[in-house]
Amino acid sequence: MSRVELMELVREFQVGGVSRRQFLLRATAALGSVVAANTLLAACTANPNDSPPPVVDESQTPATESATAVPAADELITGIATYTRPNGEELMGYLAYQSGNEPRAAIIVIQEWWGLNDHIKDVARRLAAEGYVALAPDLYHGVVTTEPDEARKQAMALGREEAVAEIQAAIDYLKTEAFTNGRFGITGFCMGGGLTLQTAANSPDVHAAVPFYGSPLSASEAGQVTAPVLSFLGTRDGIPASGYETMHAALTQAGVPNKFQLYDGTQHAFFNDTRASYDAEAAMDAWLQMLAWFETNL
Repeated sequence: MSRVELMELVREFQVGGVSRRQFLLRATAALGSVVAANTLLAACTANPNDSPPPVVDESQTPATESATAVPAADELITGIATYTRPNGEELMGYLAYQSGNEPRAAIIVIQEWWGLNDHIKDVARRLAAEGYVALAPDLYHGVVTTEPDEARKQAMALGREEAVAEIQAAIDYLKTEAFTNGRFGITGFCMGGGLTLQTAANSPDVHAAVPFYGSPLSASEAGQVTAPVLSFLGTRDGIPASGYETMHAALTQAGVPNKFQLYDGTQHAFFNDTRASYDAEAAMDAWLQMLAWFETNL
């Protein structure tokens, strides 16, 4: 798509000729980046009666700030939050939210097995840009790696029950903050997808869960879930779809609203735009579905 064609897409969106989802899918395909498409969308939305904004040159945008597409009237506040478990252990996480006095729903963002890296922080900022309070707990306590062997070591040392307890501590911390409204969603990727489901099965504070390609719950574990669950998986993932089908059948039997989205041809970590497995179309579709899921249930 040429620059002229992209400007025409902007004009179509501003006059209602294409939907938000159609705009994002087409802009992502044209720009080759979900970040650039979301930044362009934010500019279109902020200036609906003005001339089309210039195309964002992502190469000139710092990677750690690239997805902070927030309305001009609001400031995105980010930083490290510290909080404690009931046993007194101090924990921390990456916090992002928009300025303003109105309490908002909060979303816990759970890391992949690499740790609390820039990608996960970016996801938290993107959710904050949508109007949520986002908190990504640092489950590895400062360790971030790009080496699979080290990631496996850290994940095995963490332990499921310990991780769920730390995630609950993050929720408990947010309960005390005036900028949250008591509604909590949770999402996570790979290891974090499995922990998203485990937390939903063990915490009554979760009101909506969106796991990406994590280990599914057993049928009996799924029977403990009360929060609506939206799951994402690719057909080329090493995790068999049958496990998710069994889990979602159990959720349906328990009367829990749920949806399982299986993307044909996508690999593990298709949402992570820093890895070769990234699939722009599937990632954009999953992002929009997740936003709709949280909007409906939070």
